[in-house]
Amino acid sequence: MKDTPLSNCERDFLLKAIEEKKRLDGRQTYDYRKMKITFGTDYGCCFVDLGKTRVMAQVSGELVAPKENRPNEGIMFFNIELSPMASPAFEQGRQSELSVKLNRQLERCLRNSKCIDTESLCVVSGEKVWQIRVDVHMLNHDGNLMDAASIAAITALCHFKRPDVSIQGDEVTVYSPEEREPIPLSIYHMPISVSFSFFQQGTYLLVDPCEREERVMDGLLMIAMNKHREICSIQSSGGIMLLKEQVMRCSKIASVKVSEITELISKALENDKRARKAGGRCGFAESMPQERITALKTDETSVEMTDASERANDIVENAEVPPQTVPSPVVPAPGVGQVGREGDVVEISDSEEEEVVILHPETQDKSSKNAASSSNQKGAET
Repeated sequence: MKDTPLSNCERDFLLKAIEEKKRLDGRQTYDYRKMKITFGTDYGCCFVDLGKTRVMAQVSGELVAPKENRPNEGIMFFNIELSPMASPAFEQGRQSELSVKLNRQLERCLRNSKCIDTESLCVVSGEKVWQIRVDVHMLNHDGNLMDAASIAAITALCHFKRPDVSIQGDEVTVYSPEEREPIPLSIYHMPISVSFSFFQQGTYLLVDPCEREERVMDGLLMIAMNKHREICSIQSSGGIMLLKEQVMRCSKIASVKVSEITELISKALENDKRARKAGGRCGFAESMPQERITALKTDETSVEMTDASERANDIVENAEVPPQTVPSPVVPAPGVGQVGREGDVVEISDSEEEEVVILHPETQDKSSKNAASSSNQKGAET
């Protein structure tokens, strides 16, 4: 499934905003998006959030036979997985041009820059070496995948610890983490990729382009550099011609960004190390927010209880005495009783069909007079 193309109106709007030095998310021209680095439960698992772009890197190691031309060096292997979960433009089980491009750039950034001591990965010369595999999974695509992948990969390599081994004759013993403390990798420096997007044939420049800005850009420049201002790799794509002054300007901006990102990675690694040593919350559980619906403990409210008994006695003493007897109902005439609302009168008949008639206040006087006259006539007859 291919991604939905941009309309002409949206494309013109994005280019017009870039000309006015405005971006969709409110950033300035050289600003990076908010970055967050978290770690998994095991060593070598790292999550990097660059804005809405989310990448996971997992490092693993196994003992294999070395290459024939390099019998004393370990093997570094990189694999980038573009899942349809990250974007509908990615297809499952099919290696796209973008994945090949990202994989090659990641190999140039980390393996060809010699940032890891591969000779320390040798166990038995010519027989057993460690093969370090770095799997990078794209969890959400919102632009600038290369920067997020390089940061996640180098952070996972710094966080990874391989099992300790011992050699007795021809026998190689691999110890579990419970038996011996794992050994971290020997890393010389941390190369980090910084991406620059160009618009209108290099007239305008943006750092850390988002997904929509990548659709309308004319060219892309990726510079991998460490905090010592050493360029590890550089790659330009898009078919635009860049001047020497433009490349030098981008390299100066990249040196500043790489220093900030390296400091953030070192701080994240130190915080994770301190949390694991103290036995606190670390890994994936630490990154999950605590959103509880119910709570077992409620906040206590202080109530003044010093003079409560005195106030209760005063209220009881000053209260009115309730009446001991209930007032008798008013009977206007024989066979008539007062019930319900005030002023309503009910007349009960002695006929076979018992009827209940509700007399309103207007008819109350008439009914009482009729009842009195009928009783007088009965008395005269007797």
